[in-house]
Amino acid sequence: MIAGIVIFIALVLLAMGVRIAQEYERAIVFRLGRYHATKGPGIYLIIPFVDRQITVDIRTRTVDLEAQETITKDSVTIKVNAVLWFRVTNPENAIIKVANYNQAVYQFSVTALRNIIGQHLLDEVLREREQINSTMQKMVDTATESWGIKIEMVEMKDVEIPESMQRAMAREAEAIREKRARIIKAEAELEASIKLTQGAKQMEGSPIALELRRMQMLSEIGIDNNTTTVILMPSEFTNAAKSFTELVSKEKKKEE
Repeated sequence: MIAGIVIFIALVLLAMGVRIAQEYERAIVFRLGRYHATKGPGIYLIIPFVDRQITVDIRTRTVDLEAQETITKDSVTIKVNAVLWFRVTNPENAIIKVANYNQAVYQFSVTALRNIIGQHLLDEVLREREQINSTMQKMVDTATESWGIKIEMVEMKDVEIPESMQRAMAREAEAIREKRARIIKAEAELEASIKLTQGAKQMEGSPIALELRRMQMLSEIGIDNNTTTVILMPSEFTNAAKSFTELVSKEKKKEE
């Protein structure tokens, strides 16, 4: 009878000591208040009333950092929010070295986000997001490494800029576009003047090229203004008329 009771109690205690950890879980076992072992995944045993366990999820977790109002290096107040992904790599340290590793990771990430934004100008925050994300990931990962936490990735989601600053940036962008347009137009005019100068020099040494250009110009005028009649006079006739005018002018001067 007594043997049966003992066997029954032993079976009950054995059943109470059976534990199962999922593939994504690890059990931190404390024996009489001291760390004993990390169990799992699968089935394992603990001593009832002697051992105590804390289960840790080692899957990647997502932390949504709420919008933080901070000041950039050039004294612009903006609101920035971000998303952080982390996982527990050392369950023992995550339980023993920090009281609440989820809250600890969140608070340190928020502080790091504010500090990093304060070290950059507004233009850098808008243009160099990847670099800021990488810097923040390294900073938080270094601090949480001793807690058994691995920061896998950090991404800034939105950057909220004051309306007055948005209008100023829009005016700046418009001025930059206008400047670029004027520069392009000036470069085009310079290139065109160079080409025209080269063409004029070429025509100056070749009367035939000049005549061909005049005929081409007549064709272009006829296409654009088909109601206009243009009489093309050879350059020799123009030169002869000019010489005749000069000769008549000289004779008049002699007679006087």
